[in-house]
Amino acid sequence: MPDLQRPRSDDLDAVAARLRHHIVTSTTAAGSGHPSTSLSMVEIIAVLYRGGVLRYDPSDPVNPNRDRFILSKGHGAPALYAVLAEAGYLDASELTELRKMGSRLEGHPNMCRVPGVEASTGSLGQGLSIGVGHALGLRLDGSDARVYVMVGDGESEQGQVWEAAMFAGNHSLSNLTLIVDRNGNQQTGPVDEIQPLSPLEDKFEAFHWAVRTIDGHSLNEVQEAFEWARSVGDRPQVVIANTIKGKGVSFLEERQSSYHGKPLNEDQAAIALEEIGASV
Repeated sequence: MPDLQRPRSDDLDAVAARLRHHIVTSTTAAGSGHPSTSLSMVEIIAVLYRGGVLRYDPSDPVNPNRDRFILSKGHGAPALYAVLAEAGYLDASELTELRKMGSRLEGHPNMCRVPGVEASTGSLGQGLSIGVGHALGLRLDGSDARVYVMVGDGESEQGQVWEAAMFAGNHSLSNLTLIVDRNGNQQTGPVDEIQPLSPLEDKFEAFHWAVRTIDGHSLNEVQEAFEWARSVGDRPQVVIANTIKGKGVSFLEERQSSYHGKPLNEDQAAIALEEIGASV
């Protein structure tokens, strides 16, 4: 079996812009979906898939030596589908079929239909538990593959997240990296007004995790954080990424709590695409 590669792009800014373009166009074409929560995670997934972090082969999506990425905040599926297209698992022309009858690009990721999707998610709070299972299984197999899981900060109110965090810390799952997309908002309003998480770093440290907090929109900081995570050999790692819901589109950034689960209309999409400035 040939060695898997960690694909790397020379222009991650361009990758991020294309991902944002696809998120806006796919959700607008669908007339539904979650563009704002997808936009907040763009730099993170750009680095994961095109910054030399994940080891994968789109021609062999179930290769046992692959690294795994699990999107626990499954409503961010438009971003996941966009980066899977960027990575070669899908043709970008398929992205406009999001949420349409008969399309395999469902509103939440379905691992039975889309290559490269490692877990069917959307019922919030479950992804880290799934990731723990993958990480433990890989360790038992003697594999050096790694597991990356992304959760939202609103999702992190779920008790199952902390049960999984406790298990991972107690069992020193050093092949597991959690990313918290901390955009500060959930469906009904700001996280700090509904169920404050602070001090989030202290909570993970209490569960025996290595912790790093970054600007989730700085490609350099994201890249450095994943390099740091691979260097931690005795415990799981969490990267707390401070992000902005709707990043890249000014009117979404200004009204973050108002656009959860709301696609843009054609006029709004035109303004957004002009701001994003990507050509695809």
